[in-house]
Amino acid sequence: MPAFAVSRGKPGSGGLSLALLAVLVASVSIGLFAGRFDLPPQEVLAICFHALTGSLTETKGVTPTPAETVVMVVRLPRVMAGLGVGAGLALAGACYQGIFRNPLVSPFILGVSGGAGFGAATAILFLGGDAFMIQICAFAGGTTAVTLCHLLARSAGNGSPLLLILSGIVVGAVFTALLSLLKYGADPEDKLPLIEFWLMGSLAGVHMSDVRLLFCLLVPAGVILMLLRWRITVLTLGDEEARSLGVNVPVLRGTVLVLATLMAAASVSVAGVIGWVGLVIPHLARILVGPDFRRLVPVSLVLGGSYLVLADTVARTLTSAEIPLGIVTSLIGAPIFALLIRKGGRGWS
Repeated sequence: MPAFAVSRGKPGSGGLSLALLAVLVASVSIGLFAGRFDLPPQEVLAICFHALTGSLTETKGVTPTPAETVVMVVRLPRVMAGLGVGAGLALAGACYQGIFRNPLVSPFILGVSGGAGFGAATAILFLGGDAFMIQICAFAGGTTAVTLCHLLARSAGNGSPLLLILSGIVVGAVFTALLSLLKYGADPEDKLPLIEFWLMGSLAGVHMSDVRLLFCLLVPAGVILMLLRWRITVLTLGDEEARSLGVNVPVLRGTVLVLATLMAAASVSVAGVIGWVGLVIPHLARILVGPDFRRLVPVSLVLGGSYLVLADTVARTLTSAEIPLGIVTSLIGAPIFALLIRKGGRGWS
């Protein structure tokens, strides 16, 4: 068992599954029902049902009602994106913590956030700020940063986890500096606020086309990681133990890192830099089900998606002006992580 695994009494599998399902349903319901535009829950459910059955007015060429617009254009895309981004960041964080055997590792340890921020800022400054181009450039920047980490670690040695982390610190610092340079030269009345708002994270302006693109990247990577999750458990025991059990350590570690990075980069490209999800949620999942990735992976997915939907609901309903999502997740995640340190930090040493 990894040194950092925190284990507690675990509820039965059936009871836990029902509890997680209830949390997921409750978070989606709150995300759909809550908003500054007051709608009865039964009307929201009716609109969703009509959309599923193809009887919604907008599918018939009729101008949609204000209620249909609020549900189908604003709330539903944000709920779906929140589920995808939260699940992707949580699963990526769990995989990173398992591969590196370090409880302080997050999906951004290899420079994904710095690279994605630089890519997004480049698109805002030089490509007109089109939402699709921002997503493409952010995804390209994040994956480029991680690729450079691997190349640097390989050039310095055998690409060990420690070298990867050190390379991530270096590459992340470089991209952060480049991002600061772009911000320094940005128009403070126009471009700079857009860059800053993107960096703070938000699901505002997300459309169903963005959700479809996000899930096209997240679903295949998530399915493969689900299939590999028992091997990841073996890998957390240490390289020697994994080799003795027939696991090809370099190939497995590389595969998991590539897939987890893909999920993190796709999530950041859609929602911006949202911290603490990939760090805190895997710890909560580990407390519930222990370090076994056969259970840790699905629990992290459900908790991460549910948590981000609720956080986004708070961000858009708490005040008249929407709060950046990254601020909400930080205000919630940091105290939770401090509590986890207080309760279980001794189990990491």
